[in-house]
Amino acid sequence: MPSAEPRSRYADLTRAELAVLLPELLLVGQLIDRSGMAFVIGRLGREEMAQVAIEEWSAASPVYTRRMQEALGFAAPPDEPGDVVTIFKGLQLDIGAPPQFMDFRYTVHDPWHGEFHLDHCGALMDVEPMGEDYVRSMCHDIEDPTFDATAVATNPRAQVRPIHRPPRSPAGRTPHCAWTVVIDDAHPVVTESAGCTALRSSRAATTVLEPIPAAGPDEGATDYAGPLLSDLDFGAFSHGALVRLADEVCLQMHLLDLGFVRAVHRRLPPDEARDLCRQQLVGIAGIAAERLHRALGLTRDVAGALRTLALHPVLNPAAYVSVEVGDSLTVASSPAHEDDGWLGLCGPGEVAPLQAVVRAVDPHLDVEVTGTATDWTAHVVRRDEPAREADAVAVTRFSTGAGFAFEPRRSLPITPV
Repeated sequence: MPSAEPRSRYADLTRAELAVLLPELLLVGQLIDRSGMAFVIGRLGREEMAQVAIEEWSAASPVYTRRMQEALGFAAPPDEPGDVVTIFKGLQLDIGAPPQFMDFRYTVHDPWHGEFHLDHCGALMDVEPMGEDYVRSMCHDIEDPTFDATAVATNPRAQVRPIHRPPRSPAGRTPHCAWTVVIDDAHPVVTESAGCTALRSSRAATTVLEPIPAAGPDEGATDYAGPLLSDLDFGAFSHGALVRLADEVCLQMHLLDLGFVRAVHRRLPPDEARDLCRQQLVGIAGIAAERLHRALGLTRDVAGALRTLALHPVLNPAAYVSVEVGDSLTVASSPAHEDDGWLGLCGPGEVAPLQAVVRAVDPHLDVEVTGTATDWTAHVVRRDEPAREADAVAVTRFSTGAGFAFEPRRSLPITPV
């Protein structure tokens, strides 16, 4: 087993700050598609957009789902099949199902049978105004293979099947959708996609993070080995567990982006594919910075912008992206460069993503970047005139997730019914 990598940049946050940060990171991960798919539709059309989504999620979700299960101590042993509760716990810590915005409600009948429904589906709220064809693409074409792909990380004989789903009939129907999850030895085995197999050798997939340290009885939970909870109370986890969770969620985003990048490059010439991926990054970089900056109450100045950069998922976790932050931000050659995902679109020749981050703090802020493609320093500077919001950020802001507000909830155990 390789040794753990550098100390997490999230370790300097308090336990209370981390509890606020976690749902924000999960939501930001879900909004990656709100940024990227708008540009895919513009270049390739709706049907190819659906195929890109299927490929990216089917590639990434089995990898990061198993990572999270092992990190939080609720993975089934390698020689034993995972159950419905394990699948549901994984969904609660998945960027595809951020809490409240994708409001999953779970029912467990026994270890092999369960159901879930969505009291609120933020993705549906984003897509429904675009018409039935787009709703069917998301809720039928994309969900059918990707739900099973996520479940395969737990049990290859798990099937996720609809009870009802959009287009909503009658209009405005709630819950927005409902699904069964059944594990049966008679089901055919679901195998991972070729994209997933390829992604397993990425540096993101193989990144080693520090194990969660032991904690005292009053310091919070260090795992999720107990009963399934209706809503995760991140404040109930220990500081060390929250740090590991934050790093894992950032890796989820990088893995999803790598799935997206590879799917796009299979369909477009290199220059066009790179331009599309750059637009996706600029859009999510700006909205993520805005939400994280606001959630943590950071200052609206150069220091606040540097702090936002240091905590931004594009530049985390520390074991994947080598960053030093002082009066400026310095990036060194990193495992992330080898994967050629987001970090390959940042640097002296690619300043737009970094500009989107600092301008989310204050539109008067800008970056001056010097160095090479893999080793560079960004200085945050203030301009006299405010910059206009980047078009890609404005496109991502179309999502209701950009302004979504979390609410306090009670965390109750779910028992079989």
